[in-house]
Amino acid sequence: MPLSKKLAAEFLGTLWLVLGGCGSAVIAAAYPNLGIGFAGVALAFGLTVLTGAYALGHVSGAHFNPAVSVGLWAGKRFPAKDLIPYIVAQLLGAIVAAGILYIIANGKAGFGFAGGFASNGFGDHSPAKYSAMACFVAEVVMTFFFVLVILGSTHGKAPRGFAPIAIGLCLTLIHLITIPVTNTSVNPARSTGPALFVGLYYDPWALKQLWFFWLAPILGALLAGFVFNWLMEEKTAAHAGGDDAITGDDIGEIGEPVTGD
Repeated sequence: MPLSKKLAAEFLGTLWLVLGGCGSAVIAAAYPNLGIGFAGVALAFGLTVLTGAYALGHVSGAHFNPAVSVGLWAGKRFPAKDLIPYIVAQLLGAIVAAGILYIIANGKAGFGFAGGFASNGFGDHSPAKYSAMACFVAEVVMTFFFVLVILGSTHGKAPRGFAPIAIGLCLTLIHLITIPVTNTSVNPARSTGPALFVGLYYDPWALKQLWFFWLAPILGALLAGFVFNWLMEEKTAAHAGGDDAITGDDIGEIGEPVTGD
């Protein structure tokens, strides 16, 4: 598959993720009497990844997330030469999605950025005022498990065709846990799009805190990649010794990654 088509798929997939997930938070979460609430927003993020992965996973691997790309590289599932192009495409998709969301949301009288425009924050800008340390731990740990689920569900020995479901449900669970903590990032591109619009049109706080939502998810993703690699090396070594008594399976080749946010 030409790199240009892979980048187009990453652009579209990340656009869909940010538009669907952040759009549900900005437009529908608190709609009078019928708002979808935190559970609805969490489900929306999971559904964007699930649908995007099925639609575009066979083109680009459906990363839709710089941290996922970095984690797949650390897990020896993605070439280093494609990291920067993928991340640029993901960022552009997130920014365009935030722009589309702004146009839609601004069509209602009384719209403003005071609610944060689904931006991520810590300390005073955490939805429930969690400390920077609590937010950092949450983002690192949740990204770690998100990337671990991605690596495991797309492994050659995992049931085929079900990876997007596992990944989408994992992202839903992560949002159910951490929306009150940081508004849930685990995706630097998802954080960047809304932060740019809040910073440009309202208040620079979101841009000042943006580094946090690059550092923590990427750290968690790197740890997941290295840990998964270690787990697979251990299993391979055991199999080489001829004693895989638990499963009796051969060690399969790594399948093409299919993931998301």
